[in-house]
Amino acid sequence: MHATAFWVDGPSQGSLREVALSDPAPGDAVVRTLVTGISRGTESIVFRGEVPAGERDRMRAPFQDGELPGPVAYGYLNVGVVESGPAELAGRTVFTLFPHQSVFVVPGSAVSVVPDGVPTRRAVLAGAVETAVNILWDAAPLVGDRVSVVGAGMIGCAVARLAAGIPGADVELVDIDPSKAAVAEGLGVAFAAPDTAARDRDLVIHTSASGDGLQLALDLATTEGEVIEASWFGDRPVSVHLGGAFHSRRLTVRSSQVGMVAPRRRGSRSTHDRLALALDLLRDPAFDQLLTGESSWRDLPAVMAAIADGSAPGLCHTIDWSDA
Repeated sequence: MHATAFWVDGPSQGSLREVALSDPAPGDAVVRTLVTGISRGTESIVFRGEVPAGERDRMRAPFQDGELPGPVAYGYLNVGVVESGPAELAGRTVFTLFPHQSVFVVPGSAVSVVPDGVPTRRAVLAGAVETAVNILWDAAPLVGDRVSVVGAGMIGCAVARLAAGIPGADVELVDIDPSKAAVAEGLGVAFAAPDTAARDRDLVIHTSASGDGLQLALDLATTEGEVIEASWFGDRPVSVHLGGAFHSRRLTVRSSQVGMVAPRRRGSRSTHDRLALALDLLRDPAFDQLLTGESSWRDLPAVMAAIADGSAPGLCHTIDWSDA
């Protein structure tokens, strides 16, 4: 068997390749891809070759082929149909942390069945919602908290939607792009530009992957407030002002990363549990606000290049593999 796969050949260069598939072993699933999603922040960093040397092992995708910085097949938002494999999976629509590829073979334990009521295209958001779940496990917001999310990208929007479900929570999504106001409305949260954002927030979650965004997050936090840094900057240095009132207001900056289950839940939840929860949460149609572009697999090299250089704005761009 052969498949078509997207590879990053070098910095800002990508192509479609024909790859050979291994024969399925007992318990393996053969999955025919229906749609993949581009994780705009991480995959852009990979595409531009900006993964720091010291982070290349930690930033491996679960089924990555090749080595960072490249050539490498990278990605982890894949929804497809099991063509053959374990009886309980055959014919089921599944989510897999697999790169952009038309068909693939994985252990049956590596796929997660998409629940009834979750459309195929929306299901590619499972990785983003899983990250948002982990961020909120790290952040541990309380009933009635004033929460700001700085950065209305795919992760920030997912965090805002989940946080809005906390009773009494006042959630504000902050972004420099005024068009994100419509997205915030669809997610049921308030929206503000940086210069009009509410201050004295109990919890601020930063997802913009910019130094200015992190500085704004610090400026929005209340005395003894906490900033959860959920961005990944790759190899780019970031400067913030830690003078002024940073110390007198006793602010805290803490990182959140999806590679491990948040410490507050690590003893009771596995990564499989976390992903299953994310898929179940995707029954919520409000998450369709995050789906902002769609292209054929044939156009994937050009689409990835446009996303990575900033000329194709949006949230989650999906790739249709149905005719591959």
